[in-house]
Amino acid sequence: MTDLFSLLANLRRPRILMRAARFGLGDYRRERDLRRLVRSTPAPAQALPRLIDEEDRLETLRREGRADYSAARHIEVMIALMAEARLLPRGPQAV
Repeated sequence: MTDLFSLLANLRRPRILMRAARFGLGDYRRERDLRRLVRSTPAPAQALPRLIDEEDRLETLRREGRADYSAARHIEVMIALMAEARLLPRGPQAV
């Protein structure tokens, strides 16, 4: 789990992409949006690796300047990544 948190903390993306994703967090609806992005609604720990893979693919397309890159999809995936990361437990749990 720490690997996911460190990976997310070390993501370096354009400021405008991150701002758009943060702005969209308030409208994120897990059932609707996650199902559209990963074709199901798995637990956050299972959804995050799939979202990270998709975001990495989109980032590669963006950096290569490919015509099939979709900024809107990239923002949607970033919103889901942020929202799902917030659902993960942090640190040791109190008993």
